Amino acid sequence: MSLFHIFLVAVVQGITEFLPISSSGHLILLPGVTGMSDQGQIIDVAVHVGTLFAVIIYFRDDVRAALAGLPRLAVGRADTPGARLALLLIVATIPAVLFGLVLKVTGLNDALRSITVIGWTMLLFGLLLYWADQRGANDKQVSDWGMADAMKMGLWQAVALVPGTSRSGITITAARMLGYDRQDGARIAMLMSIPVIFASGTLLGFEVAATANSAAARDGAIAAVFAFVAALAALSLMMRLLRSVSFTPYVIYRVILGGVLLWIGYS
Repeated sequence: MSLFHIFLVAVVQGITEFLPISSSGHLILLPGVTGMSDQGQIIDVAVHVGTLFAVIIYFRDDVRAALAGLPRLAVGRADTPGARLALLLIVATIPAVLFGLVLKVTGLNDALRSITVIGWTMLLFGLLLYWADQRGANDKQVSDWGMADAMKMGLWQAVALVPGTSRSGITITAARMLGYDRQDGARIAMLMSIPVIFASGTLLGFEVAATANSAAARDGAIAAVFAFVAALAALSLMMRLLRSVSFTPYVIYRVILGGVLLWIGYS
């Protein structure tokens, strides 16, 4: 792969992973828009690793607390904030893992990678985000996150396996529906991404480990670095803007892109 191709894929993945505009949808569309070949699974793994490190670095205090709580959770005790956070993240991850296995076993994962599916999910879930953001209350904080909300947000997160939905977008939508303010809702949504990205990256990693070579490893390392920088910048900017800006700009982008994709898909 050329350096420009690696850079383009990594930056697109890095920027769109945490913004509510769907990274999977953009990566599926990228070859058709640019005329470039599909980047392959090795690069997919690499950019996932890059974005994973970005969210871990940004929310390092929460991650440190959750990791410190795992030993207590392992013996059945969720009596510290860290252990409780770790438990809730595990609960919120289970639906996505189960739904992902269903899609993979049935082959529906490939069937859903169409321009019309992405167009509809981009449009409809964008409008749902707008409705939830405008109508949602602001009476909950991260400290209020409990088992019931973790299960509900986990179910919504599973829907994001349909391309174009946006994992961050749908979990932020769920958080706003449940009454979390924009910043805390986004914080929970980003923390929920860590085990999901880790799980998907690990699965892809096992699949491509046997075919990797030195050239592919080099390309992957470069892609991971580019994705890390782009994801950290996008995440930092979004969290900063949420102090004064709603999710409406992302909704407008989704509606326009969804409309264009539907026009192309049905014409």
